[in-house]
Amino acid sequence: MELIPGLPDDVARECLIRVAHQDFHTVASTCRNWKSEIQSPDFWRRRNAVGCTQTLILMTQAVYQGREFATTKYLASPTYRLTDFETATGNWSELNPNPGKSNGLPMFCQLVRVGSELVVLGGWDPATWSASNAVFIYNFLLNRWRRGADMPGVRRSFFACASDSDRTVFVAGGHDDHKNALRSAMVYNVAKDEWLSVADMARERDECKGLFHCGKFHVIGGYPTESQGRFESSAEAFDSSTWQWDQLSDEFLDAGMCPRTCVSGTDGLLYLCRDGEVAARHDATWKKVADLPSEVQKIAYVVAWGDKLLVIGSRIFGEPHTAYVLDTKRLTWTKMVVPEEFSTHVQSACSLEL
Repeated sequence: MELIPGLPDDVARECLIRVAHQDFHTVASTCRNWKSEIQSPDFWRRRNAVGCTQTLILMTQAVYQGREFATTKYLASPTYRLTDFETATGNWSELNPNPGKSNGLPMFCQLVRVGSELVVLGGWDPATWSASNAVFIYNFLLNRWRRGADMPGVRRSFFACASDSDRTVFVAGGHDDHKNALRSAMVYNVAKDEWLSVADMARERDECKGLFHCGKFHVIGGYPTESQGRFESSAEAFDSSTWQWDQLSDEFLDAGMCPRTCVSGTDGLLYLCRDGEVAARHDATWKKVADLPSEVQKIAYVVAWGDKLLVIGSRIFGEPHTAYVLDTKRLTWTKMVVPEEFSTHVQSACSLEL
């Protein structure tokens, strides 16, 4: 059966790969052949080859409640929603309603991309403020949420999390309900909906940062139970090919530095924001590459994609957030237009190509 009646299938495929990501669920629901086509690896290879992929920055962002509450982080009971920023058009929008949560997304949940799906892990229940091990997965092709297998073990908060963008999510560290920092780690195969435990890290790491960098899951910074809030500078990396942890430098970061702005660039470098500047790690040394714009001196979140960094923040704490994009090749900044209803606090974010 022809994909599009009256057209050769190769021409029909050229039409389908140019569909906007917002229309994927309509295409998938039109007929079985179209659904099968857009779910095939060849479809995504062709779409990427002709430059039709669209990059989205997906965020857990506070619900807008008026200008006086624009940051919302400081409200007693903030409510978080899922929003997206289209990097090519500059459009901001609110995505499909939250997964079975009438009172918003879990606070402090983690977002990671796996293929064309978004995985939401953990966080605090916004009604009870109790930690959750729940996993929700949003399929952009079908415009549908599904429940994944819960994270096994103790309910953990402020853990490191990253994905290889293909099939696996990595989780490590954080703390339990008694504020005990954790060394344990695990991996989640999204397609199989299966969790596996891996060897413990060498150190306890609460409020650590997780990155998938150079083929390994990096866990950076954090602090042990007895050092509440005093960040350590070390890092370690899990190699899924050997199923072992590699110990990295004990001076991976500056002493006392919070690692939350650290991101992995596609150029093989790590980037972070510190003391009013953006620095890149090269040959085991952090070097300044650009000054931060004055309007984002207080950073809420940093996301990397391609050769770009999206920096979201404000001039001082308590002000509405704005956004700038750094071109890491040209080292130039571009200010983004942020509608007022999207100037609220961002807790987690990731990039996704569709």
